Amino acid sequence: QVQLVESGGGLVQAGGSLRLTCAASTRTFSSYTMGWFRQAPRKEREFVAAISWGGGRTDYADSVKGRFTISRDNAKNTVYLQMNSLKPDDTAVYYCAAGRLFGQNGYEYDYWGQGTQVTVSS
Repeated sequence: QVQLVESGGGLVQAGGSLRLTCAASTRTFSSYTMGWFRQAPRKEREFVAAISWGGGRTDYADSVKGRFTISRDNAKNTVYLQMNSLKPDDTAVYYCAAGRLFGQNGYEYDYWGQGTQVTVSS
């Protein structure tokens, strides 16, 4: 029922910034926890960040704390991931996800976008 479309990925040099956008095609967007996950080449999918219904609670993976910021605009059915001080290790396909619970595990999310590629060069 929920369709998620990511955008904003691309190629950036180390130390640069990108802002990812996830647009949701649902009138019940505000009732979902929204999360960002990523999957690097030949590696397992990992949690990046999550934000609660009203945006008052956020959570981040240790590897991105202090560098990434998740936010949402429920009026626009949109969630963002601001990524600063990017490192080559941040290179991955980034996925937006929606779920009914606030968690760090992929199986706790019910809907997923198609992903957007982020490549950070040295």
